[in-house]
Amino acid sequence: MSPVLIAVCVLGGIGLVSALLLVLASKYMAVPVDEKFPAIRACLPGANCGACGYAGCDGYANALAAGEEEKTNKCIAGGQDVAKAVAETMGLAFEAVVEVNAFVHCRGDCLNTRKRTEFQGARSCAAAKLLFGSDGACHYGCIGYGDCASVCPENAINIINGIAHINDIRCMGCGACARTCPQGIIEVLPKEFEVEVSCSNHDKGPAVKKACAAGCIGCTLCAKKCPEGAITMVNNLPEIDHGKCSGCGTCASVCPQKVILYGNKV
Repeated sequence: MSPVLIAVCVLGGIGLVSALLLVLASKYMAVPVDEKFPAIRACLPGANCGACGYAGCDGYANALAAGEEEKTNKCIAGGQDVAKAVAETMGLAFEAVVEVNAFVHCRGDCLNTRKRTEFQGARSCAAAKLLFGSDGACHYGCIGYGDCASVCPENAINIINGIAHINDIRCMGCGACARTCPQGIIEVLPKEFEVEVSCSNHDKGPAVKKACAAGCIGCTLCAKKCPEGAITMVNNLPEIDHGKCSGCGTCASVCPQKVILYGNKV
């Protein structure tokens, strides 16, 4: 028998044995799939954005099918239609999806603050944070190199005058930007929240003024004037209890720095 024929026979035999082993493995080592999973997964949009708190649509569907998750309204990307479809598939009562948007707790653009050093590395917020702890005069504010914009699946973030701006119409609230921001100044909030604080600087007033003209100086006027007692000062910044907030806008009107934004928070 020629060497070529021998080689062909050997390779063919190896292939046959490998195929047999794969068939046996698929039969005896297969991971059982809950019969509810395919039906639930078919309801989800496949965005795999992580807004539901799971690694992707498969993770959320698996948790629902296994009974590890009871909330059928966690798919922010799919909205009300998907929540209704999942609830019907699960045989549960429909719960409305709470619509959310990302919000940047900073207004320190190039008109209000400055860079304290010239960063020569890759244009990355994470790199600047690692080297300098932020290259801006305000150590707490937006670094402005667009790491958040680069991960946004909806192209809802633009860097304008050195600071991130969220397009509320395009934003689906997946939270990718919040997870990426090395400063931790982006937060995903319910759209129904009408009042928010656009500063993250925890320093005292004089230090804040030196770093950023748009920063909170900790004057406490907002807390004193709030008719609902919904604002407390925490580490020199106002913290809003949205459960108490009536959305009257008093805090925004008395804030001398216009740090508290009311209504349209873009």
